[in-house]
Amino acid sequence: MVNLGLFTESTSAKSANVTFRIPYFTQWGQSVLLCGSKRVLGSWNVKKGLLLSPFHLGDELIWAGSITVPTGVECEYNYYVVDDQRNVLRWEVGNKRKLLLPDGVQGGEVVEFHDLWQNGSDTLPFRSAFKDVIFRRSCSLDIERPTGTSQNKLDKEDSVIVQFRICCPNIEEESAEMPWRGAGVAIPMFSIRSEANLGVGEFLDLKLLVDWAVDSGFHLVQLLPINDTSVHRMWWDSYPYSSLSVFALHPLYLRVEALSESIPEAIKQEIQKARLQLEGKDVDYEATMATKLSIAKKIFLLEKDLILNSSSFQTFFLENEDWLKPYAAFCFLRDFFETSEQSQWGRFSHFSKDKLEKLISKDSCHYDIIRFHYYLQFHLHLQLSEAAEYARKKGVVLKGDLPIGVDRNSVDTWVNPNLFRMNTSTGAPPDYFDKNGQNWGFPTYNWEEMSKDNYAWWRARLTQMAKYFTAYRIDHILGFFRIWELPEHAMTGLVGKFRPSIPLSQEELEREGIWDFDRLSLPYILQEFLQDKFGPSWTVIASSFMNECGNHRYQFREDCNTEKKIASKLKSCMEKSLFLESEDELRRILFRLLQNIVLIRDPEDPTKFYPRFNIEDTSSFKHLDEHSKNVLKRLYYDYYFHRQENLWRQNALKTLPVLLNSSDMLACGEDLGLIPSCVHPVMQELGLIGLRIQRMPSEPDLEFGIPSQYSYMTVCAPSCHDCSTLRAWWEEDEERRTRFFKTMVGSDKLPPAKCVPEVAYFILRQHVEAPSMWAIFPLQDLLALKEEYTARPATEETINDPTNPKHYWRFRVHVTMELLLKDKELKTTIKDLIRGSGRSYPPSREAEVHVGHEKVRVAPEKQQVSNGQDKVALTSQLNGIPTSKGLAVL
Repeated sequence: MVNLGLFTESTSAKSANVTFRIPYFTQWGQSVLLCGSKRVLGSWNVKKGLLLSPFHLGDELIWAGSITVPTGVECEYNYYVVDDQRNVLRWEVGNKRKLLLPDGVQGGEVVEFHDLWQNGSDTLPFRSAFKDVIFRRSCSLDIERPTGTSQNKLDKEDSVIVQFRICCPNIEEESAEMPWRGAGVAIPMFSIRSEANLGVGEFLDLKLLVDWAVDSGFHLVQLLPINDTSVHRMWWDSYPYSSLSVFALHPLYLRVEALSESIPEAIKQEIQKARLQLEGKDVDYEATMATKLSIAKKIFLLEKDLILNSSSFQTFFLENEDWLKPYAAFCFLRDFFETSEQSQWGRFSHFSKDKLEKLISKDSCHYDIIRFHYYLQFHLHLQLSEAAEYARKKGVVLKGDLPIGVDRNSVDTWVNPNLFRMNTSTGAPPDYFDKNGQNWGFPTYNWEEMSKDNYAWWRARLTQMAKYFTAYRIDHILGFFRIWELPEHAMTGLVGKFRPSIPLSQEELEREGIWDFDRLSLPYILQEFLQDKFGPSWTVIASSFMNECGNHRYQFREDCNTEKKIASKLKSCMEKSLFLESEDELRRILFRLLQNIVLIRDPEDPTKFYPRFNIEDTSSFKHLDEHSKNVLKRLYYDYYFHRQENLWRQNALKTLPVLLNSSDMLACGEDLGLIPSCVHPVMQELGLIGLRIQRMPSEPDLEFGIPSQYSYMTVCAPSCHDCSTLRAWWEEDEERRTRFFKTMVGSDKLPPAKCVPEVAYFILRQHVEAPSMWAIFPLQDLLALKEEYTARPATEETINDPTNPKHYWRFRVHVTMELLLKDKELKTTIKDLIRGSGRSYPPSREAEVHVGHEKVRVAPEKQQVSNGQDKVALTSQLNGIPTSKGLAVL
């Protein structure tokens, strides 16, 4: 941001005339408005702010406006883009501006502020990841009072004094600006293995991971969501994106031994015995949760009054009671009724503050159960805070994850049902992960309702996250532009529509000669389809699920006309042994018949329609006349690729700045999938860092992304938790592996069948040398650099299978953090990858020496910058390549 103060003489006694000018191009119907903390600027009420007027200056569109203020005024302000009704369309990202007049300004003088719109990238150095962790020095966007005019007056009466104030906190003194680049490691919290943890990774294990990260040259540790997901009280809750509460931490990550300094010997022995029992290859979610809660309750009963009456707990409770009270009440009701379905809770089905206070009353017989949940959250907070502070002191950014949704049966939907569209589900259209789309089951957000209190629920979420993290990943950032919305009764993710979106109207379709809406919006099922799909048993299946409606056409019966109804009916039929075919195969075919439509009729307005995704793949479409096909193809491409762009852009510019301005964490957006053209320009404007996975390039004409061509505002990675690891990807498809070897390595030789360390090194080196701000590597991909860590089958290292809605999230690293810390060879290999790439790396722990009782940090060795001429040799054991000659790749 550049601020220019232009001062000229005028005549008045008590006030000055302040003029604001800012160049900014708007669309028709939009205006730029200034709003600030003083009443003359609207007192942060945009409806009462200062509306600026436009004029052209050369090729620029300038917005300007003036106010009269006292000469000693001090206030804050920001710029907004509004529509004709002063509804905010977008606002600046970053800290608020300061309005401070120079000392010595006399009444009647004119002061002009020439501002530039603050884009998100301008604020990145002031995000806590850099300001508080990596750079760790004081820097601020505060604009101090300009130098007084009296000492700068010129002789001529019409002279103008110009003052420039420029802040560059990310540039060291006496140095030129170069893009900062760093590297990080990613691993789910539950996957970490240590000698101290109990069946699963625990918050205090992060201190070991931070030490290893520093020794290996990493500036960042990235986690998956860590919120409580205990909805079902079974292994389904291993899914970390289905939050029971967006505020509460997961008891799974508690270290029970750290609950007290005076744990009885019997409980210590119980912990040690449980540790041996739970030390398996994978996480046993149910046994681990049950064990930890059982042990924690025993310790709680011994010290509950001591802890809960302490000043530290009282402070924690007062700061968190808005979410902590309903969370504890919800957990009690869930366990009492043995379900999280609020509709089964009788008079507690609907939340009210009066009911809440009675539930958590000190006089209730279950008060200790309520207090136990307070106790757990307090200790989880202490343990995560300890690990987070440790990471900050070591110069390591701790990066969290912001899930796009919450569970349908969660504390948040119970307390604030008006913020959610409970008759819908969120998901994703067909993409790289699943050709049938995904159905996550979360209710979609009621953005209109959320906007009424300026998105207070979102602001509270980000404030809570910022207590522990200095960076975060926005899960499925496309959901802030538009979300793939499915009816609540859907099980798959195929037959959905975007919300918000501009539908096809009945009038629009009729103008194009489309009239038979039942034919297009109801499943198109011919007798020949049934005979082809089910063979001789078609009549039995048809009579069980359908009615004939003439002309050899069929429709699903009322009790079978949704995916959930079909699944339920089919399960009942299979229990009665009515069919010989497998249940999965029958369900797949019946679902496909139900999805055989061209248009989706809006359930809230029958005159509005949405084209079904991939309509040309349906037999319903293929049986249409040529005119109808041509019209519907054109409307399909218009709906998915053209008509929504401005709407989605405006939606994102209303919601995303709320997240970014709610904390000073560094924000990264997961922008994979079907990407509208408006997404990347908006992310660039807001300073959001995108994600690049080599095997999922955003360029439609590439099979593999080219890391050397990635933009700076990205995180690059060879894989992520939603896809197979580098090793598994390399080994699962021989033809693709050969194409990669030819395209990226430049060799026509036969590539090795296994992802040997030399292959892993080459691919990781591609990423570490990319221009991306961050190169973040899953820990599994880093372990592939050493052969002894690749004995485990590669497929067992995959964290998630997006095609399976009931996937068990249970992967544990097979080597402990203690052993990795001792492995100097691996750490040296990784650090050599980073060294010479131009990426920053923190001083190693070995650089700390002790002088008396003081710890002194020795200056790190000078970092090397790659000259782009380095060659990577893929040598030993490359299948089909002479090992004596090797393979040099520029």
